[in-house]
Amino acid sequence: MSDERNNGLPDSQSIDELIRSTREEIARSDAKMHGEKKEETFQPELPPEYASLSLESERKKKSESGKRTFIYVASVLLISMILAVFAWSAIDDICALTSEDRTVTVTIEEGDSIAKIADTLHDAGLVRYKLLFRLYCSASHAGRSIIPGTYELNTIFDYHALVNGMASSGRRATASVMIPEGYTCAEIFALLEEKGVCNAEDLYNAAANGDFDYAFLAGTEKGDRNRLEGCLFPDTYEFYLSDDAENVLQKLLKTMDSKLTEEHWAALDALNAQLRTKKASAGFGSQEIAEGDLTMHDILIVASLIEKEAANAGESATIASVIYNRLCSKAYPYLNIDATIQYALDERKDVLTDADKLIDSPYNTYKYPGLPVGPIACPGMASIRGALYPEDTDYYFYALGNDGTHTFTRTYEEHLAFLGTLDD
Repeated sequence: MSDERNNGLPDSQSIDELIRSTREEIARSDAKMHGEKKEETFQPELPPEYASLSLESERKKKSESGKRTFIYVASVLLISMILAVFAWSAIDDICALTSEDRTVTVTIEEGDSIAKIADTLHDAGLVRYKLLFRLYCSASHAGRSIIPGTYELNTIFDYHALVNGMASSGRRATASVMIPEGYTCAEIFALLEEKGVCNAEDLYNAAANGDFDYAFLAGTEKGDRNRLEGCLFPDTYEFYLSDDAENVLQKLLKTMDSKLTEEHWAALDALNAQLRTKKASAGFGSQEIAEGDLTMHDILIVASLIEKEAANAGESATIASVIYNRLCSKAYPYLNIDATIQYALDERKDVLTDADKLIDSPYNTYKYPGLPVGPIACPGMASIRGALYPEDTDYYFYALGNDGTHTFTRTYEEHLAFLGTLDD
């Protein structure tokens, strides 16, 4: 009795028996024909109900195989498209084929790794794939040629141009800085920091400890933050941004060195000869005279005093004469220059008090005779020439008048008399 759930089809047991009997029949037939067992492909003729089962199974297999083939082909095409898009994007990034024309300023710090540089360039929009740029630098050894600094690069630069742009001074960003005459080192360093040239503290450290070989620095010692005061020539300069502090100072010092020509060194010798004669006439001893010769650094000290005291360039040589007259005088050994005390104070004052004039500082020319320990500003060429070529006068005093210029006098009485006119 057949099972109704089979819908009239043979059950599985009947099928197994049919297949087994068919195989036995094939084996007997083969043995009869050839006298031995022989395997060959045989397709028995099955009843219609069995044939329909076989065809349905075959169709399912073909359908599943087709689906698998379609998925495989589609996956291969999709992966190929993704790889092609990435390959084009990578080539575009390396060669900057479609980049817009835009200038970007980037700063490479001392000690930056290739990974850090890649981050900087990526953030600036110069490279799209940081890993790709790092691989390029690794393969081309570009890291060895990149120099710390601030550079002006363009988004149309390919990887090779970017590396070259950071490997030479040609693409380094610059700033034009005008250093006024009479600026102190503190003011110059603050200005350079403001312009992005260098950190002020780095400049102080370099000034104190740098190796600078210039004749006008003779007598200065390492370790003093004010060591280069008065020695940085005021002018307009073009500096690299984020430059090394010692490089910046070397540029300023080289300019001063170029300004001090053989003529100026000869003028120094002539000036010392004049001062020795004056000191001898004033009763100085031979040892005092011999030890009193001025160096070029001393000239820069005198020039800095002139720079701060003179109302105009025309007064430079006259103020210099007052300074030298006092240096060669037993009666007036103190320079009594207010500007030296202003330099020693933490902040500048419009009017000095009597207490200010008593501060204990090597820059206090009211307290200590002779020149201060160092320059109080960076003088310009007019003040330097005034210090080297003083007028021949017998003035020992000067005071600023209501007209904005100085009046020079020979005696203290004359000086007081002039001051009395100002009180009126």
